[in-house]
Amino acid sequence: MRLNKFLSLHTELSRRSADKAVEDGRVIINQKPAKLGDQVKGNDIVFLDNRKINSNITEIKTIILNKPIGYVCSKNGQGSRTVYELLPDEYQNLKTVGRLDKWSSGLLLLTNDGDLANQLTHPKFGKVKVYEIELNKNLEPLHQQMISDIGISLEDGISKLVIEKINRDKNLRITMKEGKNRQIRRTFSALGYDVKKLNRVSFGDYKLGDLKTGEIFLID
Repeated sequence: MRLNKFLSLHTELSRRSADKAVEDGRVIINQKPAKLGDQVKGNDIVFLDNRKINSNITEIKTIILNKPIGYVCSKNGQGSRTVYELLPDEYQNLKTVGRLDKWSSGLLLLTNDGDLANQLTHPKFGKVKVYEIELNKNLEPLHQQMISDIGISLEDGISKLVIEKINRDKNLRITMKEGKNRQIRRTFSALGYDVKKLNRVSFGDYKLGDLKTGEIFLID
């Protein structure tokens, strides 16, 4: 297997990032500095940043989890329940792509494909994410215009969201390409609203569909 593919399968690096790691001298194969284009065989020992790479994983896997509220996306829940408690053993090695906070629900992707994770999260690819939310009160037309047209100033930049009302003025569908931490909640909070419910229904080409809460779908 080509080295950059091996690293993308077994670490969080994309293939491009893996090549850069090789160029920077961060990768060792059988006690020798790796070179671009090297092949990894079954009995080879590979180190990245002086850490031995566990090579038990050989198959690319990507799953969709319909995340329930009350679960965090990290493996170390620090006292909270973690989404990994919902996964069978064969998916414990997968890493989340674009997290949802503890009190948010919906489509959560997990994969060991570094290239896919990079394509979904890097800003240059501009992958669209869609959320359905409920506010604690009706959204004022002026505030909707401010969020959609002007943007709301947050400490880490301007937040712009595309807003569509679903059935009443506090039930909204939000479309976004950005990926700031807790962006939707902070955007509405800046205008005096509380997001009571937040559910992600799509991420790039992936849709939640009729997957039930807590269920998993393996993507071919």
